[in-house]
Amino acid sequence: MMSWVATAGEGLTALAGWRRLGAALLAGLISALGFAPFGFFPCLLLGFATLVLLLDGATAERRPVRAAAFTGFAFGFGQFALGLHWIGYAFLVDADSHAWQIPFVALLFPGGLALFTAAAAAAAATYWKQGASRIFALTAAYSLSEWLRGHILTGFPWNIAGYGWGASLALLQTTAVIGVYGLSLFTVLFGASLAELFVKKPRWPLPALLGGLFVLGFAGGALRLAATPHATVTQVQLRLVQPNIPQADKYSRRLLRRNWQRLLELSSAPGNPSIIIWPEAAPPFLLAEQPLALEEIAGLTKGRLGLMSGAVRRDFSSPDHITYANSFFLFGPSGAILDIYDKSHLVPFGEYLPLEKTLTVLGLSKLTGIDGSFTPGKGPEAFALPGAGSVTPLICYEILFPDAVVGSKRPDWFVNITDDSWFGPWAGPRQHLLVARVRAIEEGLPVVRDANTGISAIIDPFGRITQQLGLGKTGIVDGVLPAAIAVTPYSRIRSLAFWLLFCAITALTWALSQEKVKAER
Repeated sequence: MMSWVATAGEGLTALAGWRRLGAALLAGLISALGFAPFGFFPCLLLGFATLVLLLDGATAERRPVRAAAFTGFAFGFGQFALGLHWIGYAFLVDADSHAWQIPFVALLFPGGLALFTAAAAAAAATYWKQGASRIFALTAAYSLSEWLRGHILTGFPWNIAGYGWGASLALLQTTAVIGVYGLSLFTVLFGASLAELFVKKPRWPLPALLGGLFVLGFAGGALRLAATPHATVTQVQLRLVQPNIPQADKYSRRLLRRNWQRLLELSSAPGNPSIIIWPEAAPPFLLAEQPLALEEIAGLTKGRLGLMSGAVRRDFSSPDHITYANSFFLFGPSGAILDIYDKSHLVPFGEYLPLEKTLTVLGLSKLTGIDGSFTPGKGPEAFALPGAGSVTPLICYEILFPDAVVGSKRPDWFVNITDDSWFGPWAGPRQHLLVARVRAIEEGLPVVRDANTGISAIIDPFGRITQQLGLGKTGIVDGVLPAAIAVTPYSRIRSLAFWLLFCAITALTWALSQEKVKAER
């Protein structure tokens, strides 16, 4: 068995040229099976081990940095092409206008993200020495590239390595201390260390040590879950409305009344909710400009704490032009508008068009059908809702960003309204739900997630789903608001934990590389 493993490792290292690139592409594709909806985390770990073995061969070439960059690019392209394949669904909503862009998206989107992986592999190649130092070098470079991917050009921290543990809620509890970026760093380190087993004389200490750490993390998480029952705010009864309206039907003139009536009928179903929640852009019209609709909301909220809804909002305050916002409306009893929040982290090419004048000339347009781009808001805020504490709304994409979900005041809970009909009927919504669960664990705050086509869910501060309604279903989710817990270590120090780990790994890489240099002399 060991000889077969060593032979496989040597075979991967010996690959060159297009064979190495093909193997890296395949390894990236397989590694994507670690993410939702598959959740086969061994595939992710073995993907990183394979990348190390392929880089062993690449760094032995005459131009090691160049060869490593191409290898890393192929690996990243495979991982992003499969893991984020659902992006293409957004271009089919208005197929007449956008379907022609799908071939470009299928190449340019994973290709652009793969540049981060290429840069990580190239950076690691500059410190590549046989033994453990190369494991630490790749971990440091790859972890930094993931952080940069989550922040550069508005950021896109989707399917970073830490989310590969979505099948283990117990292990995800570690994000309450080190955050998802910290878990990602350890995940890359563990996966890369497995390359040490694919040699003639397997080197067990590092993989065994890291395996032990993950076992301890799992055990600690399991104990944390077992020791904490589901605490609730009993006086707050929630109703999440999932209208399940396909994006292509949402703003059809002949269906506007039907779509609006569906919201009202589901909201009025038997039961006694104190708060009703509608998803992102739920009303099929400009809600603030429809007096009759506002009257119907006043009737819905009579005797209740309130209603929350996403809605597109038009602003006439600028003397030069009309602006639009993707907004969240907080209605109090009898329909009084208590607060309005405008989405601050907008989706490029979805809610705004970068370099709009130039790209419009080239025939590109936003996926959302309003004139011009949405105007961003000021960032996360906590709004008081008498009887239900304070709530911070996060509209769709905004829940992706670990360090940007809490403003100046920590809320008592999050409400994440979204329209995942843009993300297709399978992988995208499940990945988005997992992100919401991790944010709940990191912050120690419940997340109430209302999605137009699913998955709507009530999530407690430990990432446990207490109630949910699946994809493609029309209906409601009734449940009690989970109670927040004490401030987590992560919410106190945030990304400091990641940066301390990164600095430690980087220092270790440098120290080991220096030892190698001395030994070679």
